[in-house]
Amino acid sequence: MMGNTFPKWYDFFMSPLEKGRFKSIRRDLLQRANGTVLEVGSGTGINFPYYQSVKKVTAIEPSQNMIERSNKRTELSIVPIQIIRESAERLPFVDNTFDTVVATLVLCTIPNPEIALQEMKRVCKLDGKILLFEHVRMKNPFLAKLQDWLTPFWKKVCDGCNLNRDTVMMIKSNGLEILEKRTFYNGLFVQLEIMKK
Repeated sequence: MMGNTFPKWYDFFMSPLEKGRFKSIRRDLLQRANGTVLEVGSGTGINFPYYQSVKKVTAIEPSQNMIERSNKRTELSIVPIQIIRESAERLPFVDNTFDTVVATLVLCTIPNPEIALQEMKRVCKLDGKILLFEHVRMKNPFLAKLQDWLTPFWKKVCDGCNLNRDTVMMIKSNGLEILEKRTFYNGLFVQLEIMKK
């Protein structure tokens, strides 16, 4: 369960990245969203101002502290945004509900990411898309080992964030097809456009 401290400091520590490269990565990713959108793990609402050509965004976030910090960003969005307190592992929607499902920097923290991926797949329409921006296990053996070494400490500081999850492999093994993949920071971050198989 997320504590009170992490939500308070999240935006502060992420600000240098969010004002730099992350801003263009998020904008590019979310320009591909269309129709009705589900955002999984919306956090402090950093994505909300970037939604443009969509009908509505339904945001799922398990932390009440994060939701409270995100409320002000709903006012910066030009599209309607509804925030629901719920976990990614049990999405309260029927099958094939959303045109687009979005998750950014969240699969690293979800306790059961494979279940969350299956839920995202379930609620996404058959002709819909899943858009992800995540940090992942690096291909460089030395850097991957460094991620393994740092993860136990990192999880304690960052409320369960796993630096070394092989998210790309997990996506492929859960019946999802990667249509487009872009990498950043020597492969530490990936931007993915995905469809159901």
